[in-house]
Amino acid sequence: MSRGRALILLAFSEFLAMSLWFAASAVAPKIASEWHLSAGTAAWLTLSVQLGFVAGTLISALLNLPDVFKTRHVFAVSALLGAIANLLVAVVSHNAATAITLRFLTGVFLAGVYPPGMKLIATWFREGRGFALGVLVGALTLGKASPYLINAVGSSRWRVNVACTSLLAVIASLIVALFVHEGPFGLPRQPFDLSQVTAVFSNRGVRLANFGYFGHMWELYAMWTWIPAMLRASFASSGDSTMLADVGSFIVIGSGAIGCIAAGRLADRLGRANVASAAMSISGTCCLVIGTLYGGSAIALLVVAAIWGASVVADSAQFSACVTELADPRYIGTALTMQTCIGFLITTISIRMMPLVVDAVGWRAAFIALAPGPFLGIVAMMRLRTAQRNAAALSRT
Repeated sequence: MSRGRALILLAFSEFLAMSLWFAASAVAPKIASEWHLSAGTAAWLTLSVQLGFVAGTLISALLNLPDVFKTRHVFAVSALLGAIANLLVAVVSHNAATAITLRFLTGVFLAGVYPPGMKLIATWFREGRGFALGVLVGALTLGKASPYLINAVGSSRWRVNVACTSLLAVIASLIVALFVHEGPFGLPRQPFDLSQVTAVFSNRGVRLANFGYFGHMWELYAMWTWIPAMLRASFASSGDSTMLADVGSFIVIGSGAIGCIAAGRLADRLGRANVASAAMSISGTCCLVIGTLYGGSAIALLVVAAIWGASVVADSAQFSACVTELADPRYIGTALTMQTCIGFLITTISIRMMPLVVDAVGWRAAFIALAPGPFLGIVAMMRLRTAQRNAAALSRT
């Protein structure tokens, strides 16, 4: 297998499997209407996935699962179990408690898809790793956006649309199980080592990359979760259709795929810290200005939102690439899993905070609350750039 084929198969598998993430969020208005849910309760359809992912990554990191077991097996089994949990939402849930529990389990199992996928890519690429990870994160971003497109053009019954995403995840599981294996830079399976969970924080380079990632995550999932609601509210106020909001949500979130690939290509040439900082500068600015377009021109709002969507996730792969290059190579899977575990825990705070902020100040100012994340992330990445330059200078003396 060539590394190009491995990248294509893994990216396609991530795209299919990650359609599970927002499967319920995309149809949340229909579920809320059918079950008479408040906005706060409906938000738990997304929050439960985030919390499940945190729990899954924590368990995975504590047990070193991506490094002790074959990574492709972890991916394939997790994608299949996630598909089953998600399918049960469509088949058996008739109240919020059941749906939220099943969405939590979906998040737990997705923890065995995302970080292991990044580790698999790292075993195939040393040169061009930033680009490869950018392609992978771009694919999963498009996958996370796909439920909104399915909801816009698919069935009028939300259960059918949710079930469709489970079918996609099953296909992902089969592809990885049958056609993907580790690349030439993979290491043998490692013994269990609980100390690796804390070792990732003693490495200054990894620590700074993680701080950058944490600022990025404060913004990312709150934006992904609530920009569809903001678009629906804005378009409704100006008489535009709900379908336009769903298609617009797909475009806005899906535009991140372009940002990830472009940033990955540039990061391999210009440096990961520089590109990540530039992306956070753009997305942080969008946090400040997007609200001024609320209730106005749908085209203007979608253009700025698409720029935000492209930049808000463009840097994501580069934080992961930094960890794969700076952490102990024997336990890259554990380091990546710990990074995502803490990052996704942070997302639960900003996601839950947003409806409270909207109630207090309205959509015109609400997204300003996300701006501190990317700007603090820039500080961390600039410090990482300085540390790397100093280390390089010492190595030449």
